This record gives sequence, C-alpha cells and structure tokens, in this order.
Amino acid sequence: MIYPDLELEIPENLGRVHFVGIGGAGMSAIAHMMHAAGVPVTGSDRGSNYSTQALEAAGVPVAVGHAADNVGEADTLVVTGALSPDNPEYLRARERGIPVLHRSQALAWLARSQRLVAVAGAHGKTTSTGMLATALRGLGQDPSFVNGSVIAGIGAASAAGTDDLFVIEADESDKSFLIYDTQVALVTNVDPEHLDFFGSRENFMAAFVEFARGASELLVISADDPGALEVLETLRAEGAEGAEDAEGAGHAGARAVPVRTFGFADSADVRIHAVHTGGLAVLELEIDGARFSEKLGVFGRYNAVNAAGAVAVLTGLGFDPAASLKAVAGFTGTHRRFEFHGEPGGVRLYDDYAHHPTEVEALLDSARSVAGDGQLIVVHQPHLYSRTRTFHREFAAAFAAADHTIVLEIDGVREAPDPTTTGEIVTQAFADQSRASYVDDWGRAAAQVVELTQPGDLVLVVGAGTVYQIVPRLADALGASPAAAAGGAGVGSLDANGPAASETHGAR
Repeated sequence: MIYPDLELEIPENLGRVHFVGIGGAGMSAIAHMMHAAGVPVTGSDRGSNYSTQALEAAGVPVAVGHAADNVGEADTLVVTGALSPDNPEYLRARERGIPVLHRSQALAWLARSQRLVAVAGAHGKTTSTGMLATALRGLGQDPSFVNGSVIAGIGAASAAGTDDLFVIEADESDKSFLIYDTQVALVTNVDPEHLDFFGSRENFMAAFVEFARGASELLVISADDPGALEVLETLRAEGAEGAEDAEGAGHAGARAVPVRTFGFADSADVRIHAVHTGGLAVLELEIDGARFSEKLGVFGRYNAVNAAGAVAVLTGLGFDPAASLKAVAGFTGTHRRFEFHGEPGGVRLYDDYAHHPTEVEALLDSARSVAGDGQLIVVHQPHLYSRTRTFHREFAAAFAAADHTIVLEIDGVREAPDPTTTGEIVTQAFADQSRASYVDDWGRAAAQVVELTQPGDLVLVVGAGTVYQIVPRLADALGASPAAAAGGAGVGSLDANGPAASETHGAR
C-alpha cells in the first residue's frame, strides 16, 4: 500500500496530472472533475471498465495496463493507497521527482476554495454522501460532490456545482480524512476497522476524535453508536478542560463549534421516533418538538438512520426540517448498495458492497424484510486476509441470518497472498454447518445457487472485492434454470466490467 503523506504541501498548480488506477470509483470521479476544470488529465488501469470508458468518452486518454511510459510528461501523479509501491508508474514518478499525491490530496485540492462537508464513518459513508448530494439538489442548491459510488438519481459519482458547498465521502482507512480542511463533519458511526493500518482500537478512535475536532462550522454525529458517543465524550471533556484552563481569561475556552446529534436516543437533536420497514423504509423524525414523516427511496433500518444523519446536516445548515426530510427521501440508492439486478428465473438478484460484520448484519436485516416468505441466499467474497482472520467468527454470526451462505475465496487485493487463510475459516465458524458452504470456483458457486433457489427467493451477492463480477454469471445460470424455462422471468447478461471494476476496487 501507499499511504498519504499528511505533511505534504499540495502544489497550487498541478500541471498535467496522471492517475494510476483511474478506473476506481473515487479516482475516476476526481479525474472527471479535474478534466472538467480544465486540468490536462491522463490515466491508466489494469483493465477497461465502465469508468475508464466514460473517461475516454469525455476526452481523457486512458492506458490499459501499467507501464512507466504511461506517465509521459505528467507534472503530477495521483495514486490510491491500494497501489503497490513497486508499480512502474509510481517508480517513474519518483525517479523524475514530480509530486505524488494520494487521491485524498487531489480531492482536497479540488475543494480548496469551497465549504467542505465531509462524511466519515466505518459504515454508511457512501449512502449518506449520496443522500446529501441528492437532497441539496432537491432543495434547489447546486453543490459539488465526490462520492465513492454512482448515485442512482443523479447518474454520476461526482459533479462540479456552482454553489459554495462541496460534499465528499471522507475515507478513514488510512487517516486520509484528516487531510481535508473540513467545515461541516458528519460522523455516521465509529466502529473500529482497518486495524491492519491503525494497529489498535485506540489509534482508530484517536483518528476520529481528530477528524471531529477539525470541523470548523458544524459537527453532526450519531447519538446511538457507542464509538461515536466515545468520540463526543472525549471532545466534551476537552471542552471542559479548556473552560477550566481559560477561567478568568475572558473567554469560555469550551468547544465553540455547534454539535448536532441524530438517532433514537431521547437526547438526539434529530430524534428518530420510529422506522417502518415493511417495504421502502418510512422514517418518522422529531425535531424541536415537531414530528415529520416520509417514505424513503431505500430499504432498511440502517438507511433510515443514515437519512436522519443527512437531515441533521441539512437542518444544521439552516434548511427547513420538513423540506430536508422530503429532499432526502428523493435518494434512491447508489451502485453496489443493495442494488437490484432483476429477477432471473423468478429469483430476485441483489448486490451489495458490505465487507464488515456490522454492515453485513444491518444488510441482512433489510434483505430479510425484502425477501418476505422467500429464502435469503448469500454469495459472499471475503475482502482482505487480515480482515477475514480478525472477523471470521463475527462474519459467520452475521451471515447466520441467511438461509444459506456460499463463501468464495478471499480477494486479498492490496495484501500479499496468504495460503494459510482461505474463505473456509468463515464457513467453519458457522454454528450450523449445514447452512454454509465454501466454494472456491465461481462456476460451481453459480450452480449451487441454482440448486438452492426457487422462484420467490432472494439472492444477495456481498463483498467489497471483485465479487460483483459474479452477478452476470448468476443471472445467466438462474435464467437458464428449469424454473426459468417453466415461466420465470429472465434477464440478459450484465456487463461484468460494471462501474466498480477497477485497479483499486475494494480500497476504502
């Protein structure tokens, strides 16, 4: 991995910029915005996908494969943390002595003259960022935004707006969220993750405290999540200490930035009164003693909580509560967040990016309500050897909510291969071994899905790696099944190189 240098001074003039791994969702979004701003942009990725094709259509040259000569006469290189340090383009840039920016630094450069709304949290960042971008547009604003996935109602993961607000998904995985000059911070939750980088829970928590402390205008944070409450308690303790230190000095000394909370807690500023999840979630909020209710455009209790956080930001910015909730309800999802792929053979097929046990638990709770009387069958690809070793028991417990879980081989992406760790450690941790199977071949996995399902069931593909590429194979297999031939609805083959296929897919 390549970690960002938090002390690096970002040049005001980047000159010609070359992106290594330009097909990633975040990288392509930043590249699009730089190109639209008149910056000469080129890029490379290990393969062609939806994102690289869209960039080429916009006039950005993209090389397939990595070679030192791809750098050309670039003045600045932009990389993602998932890139290997022996990448030939990275090495060429180092040889030439040109600035090498982490993608978060390139994003900070884009947002340097606007009011930054940064969304952070172990879970819910992409959805919450999409909700804010969608809602601000619905409220008549024109914000800039960069999200980690394509926003369904907008059809893009990024856009340059004309207003002063710039909304971003801020990645905590390598502390790069500390690079930004943040005016408004939204913390969805603080569930310890990426411990392979942070080394300890304490370091992870300290990073979130620093991020929350850095908000200069407004901090919005969960009133329910234990980790978020711990961050808030630390900030309040700092404020109290500051007040004591400053006693008699002519100022309060306590934290001056307003803090706005959201959640089910009675103390929440934006309090969730109720969530109804029989279909699309219906969210009832209480704000300043007044009640508001809207049917959202997404499923699940966890998405209702994300919506409450977005409303807390919007009302903190001065927008009307009822109008804010209605605008958030206009959000209909993002790519790879419980994304529907049709009903081949009468079986509903969904795909989701969840890659942490907490995310999986929330996802399956929502999927179970959508499945109704049908079976819930999961196809899961573990992401990272380190994460799988650390959380395999927790994953097994979370997937127990499904009727059957097929676990594929691990996508190690940025880590060195570890032959001692396979997806089988997840299935071995299941309390009921009959409800899980380890299958290291995608063709056999698709065949097993066909054997397990019947019309009316729901199949859910889960993982942050390349597992989205199994979706068309499942669609073809289910559509060709005897049930489909007997009259089940079928769908055609999907593009295996969808928007998420990239050099950096799975890097958070």
